[in-house]
Amino acid sequence: MNTSLTNTARLLGAGLRALLVLTLVTGVVYPLAVTGVAQGLFPGRANGSETRADGRVVGSSLIGQQGYGLDYFQPRPAHGLGRNTLNTRYRLIVSGATNLSADSEVLLRQVEDAKAQVVRENSVPGHPVRPSQVPADAVTSSGSGLDPDISPAYAALQIRRVAQRNGLPADRVEQLVKAHTQGRTLGFMGEPRVNVLELNVALRELIERDS
Repeated sequence: MNTSLTNTARLLGAGLRALLVLTLVTGVVYPLAVTGVAQGLFPGRANGSETRADGRVVGSSLIGQQGYGLDYFQPRPAHGLGRNTLNTRYRLIVSGATNLSADSEVLLRQVEDAKAQVVRENSVPGHPVRPSQVPADAVTSSGSGLDPDISPAYAALQIRRVAQRNGLPADRVEQLVKAHTQGRTLGFMGEPRVNVLELNVALRELIERDS
């Protein structure tokens, strides 16, 4: 009986030691090591790819934002976004897709309405926008509704409106767009893109310099 209890105690002691060691390694040492490497080599990405303006964080370059006024470049639509309905204590935005099929009448109406709005908002005297000029990303939302980028074609479509509303030469705004156009990742993955938040931060800085 005493031998059995002794063996049980030894097993429990060994189990507790193993638990403590694993907790220390996987719960303390490993997270600290990964955090240290990330902060040392990729501090920007490790901290959420923050974008700053006027000395404060205005967002993340990885997350698209809505609500820019017409003085600024507009992002993709975000029809998939919704409000949290389970925990109403916090005003949380829920990301997601619309889940509408390609032949959905609701989707077709959203696309047509969005196209008409893009044409209306970006047509300026002497430079009307034709419906055929509106790129797909200007009228469709991404799978998450949080795409931070737009195509160079959609950015170019907005240049004259942005220039006119801010009293800037169109060629200066065009140069700004070109400076913020990123090519394909590693030269072959994805498509060229323009980060809307970073472009609008640069636009605001340009406006403040000229004012």
